[in-house]
Amino acid sequence: MEASAHPRQRRKEARPAELMAAALELFVEKGFVGTRLDDVAARAGVSKGTLYLYFDSKEALFKAVIQEGIVPILEEGAGLVDGFEGSTADLLRALIGEWWQRIGNTPLAGVPKLMISEAGNFPELAIYYHDAVIVRGRDLMRRTLQRGIGSGEFRAVDVETAIDVIFAPVLMMVIWRHSLGACCGVAHDPQTYLQTHFDLALGGLMAPAATGRRRA
Repeated sequence: MEASAHPRQRRKEARPAELMAAALELFVEKGFVGTRLDDVAARAGVSKGTLYLYFDSKEALFKAVIQEGIVPILEEGAGLVDGFEGSTADLLRALIGEWWQRIGNTPLAGVPKLMISEAGNFPELAIYYHDAVIVRGRDLMRRTLQRGIGSGEFRAVDVETAIDVIFAPVLMMVIWRHSLGACCGVAHDPQTYLQTHFDLALGGLMAPAATGRRRA
C-alpha cells in the first residue's frame, strides 16, 4: 500500500495554489499597483522568500492566476461547444451560464475590472490577458454563433459585432458588482439579469422560422 504524503510535503505542494488565491484576493481588493508581494505572502501565511521560490515577480504571479484560474474554464468551454447536442440557443445559455457560475460569481470576476483599469499602465499584462482570455472567449462565442447561423436557427448577423453586443451586458454586470454596486446599494439579481439578457439577445438572434417554432 502506497504511503500517504507527509503533511509537510502536502503543504509544500499546496503553496502555489494558496499563493495564487491570496494574490487574486489582493489584486481584486487593491489593484495591481496596490498589491505588494509582502502582503500576498502574509495573507498566504508564508514568508516573502518562500513566495519567491514559486514566483519571481508580481507579473509572474498575476499570469499564474490567469493561467490556472481562468484558462482551464475556457478550455472546458471549448469541450462544451464541441460536444453539445441541443439547440444553439441552449448552447449559448449554457456557455454564458457556465461562465457566470465559474467566473462571474467568484473572486475571478474582479479580474476584468482590474484589467480595464490597469491595462494602460501595464500593456504587457494586458496583451497576455487578451491572448490568454479574450481570444479564447471570443472563439467560443464565434463558434456558437456560426453554429446557429449555419443551422438556420439564428439569422445572419455580423458575428464579430454580435460577440461584443451579447457579452458586453454580462461583463457590465460583473464590473458593476465590483465598483458602484459595492458602495451604492444598487444590486441586480444575477439570475433575473441573465434571463432578461438571454430573452432580449435571443429575440434578436433567432431566425423567423426558428422563432415561430419556439412559440408553437
